[in-house]
Amino acid sequence: MNGNIRHHLKAGLEVEIVLKEDQSSGKLTRGVVADILTNSEQHPHGIKVRLVSGQVGRVQNIIA
Repeated sequence: MNGNIRHHLKAGLEVEIVLKEDQSSGKLTRGVVADILTNSEQHPHGIKVRLVSGQVGRVQNIIA
């Protein structure tokens, strides 16, 4: 599934996100979605989410 499309995401899914400070390196952080922060249906850089840990970033991968 694609992390650029909002309806593919829901609270409780395990995802890999890129944090704002890691955008240049591309380092991914894995966690569980708590909230979906992007209102639009699609975003070219990934839908912005808040993880249960409190970290905020854009979804790059959805872990099946």
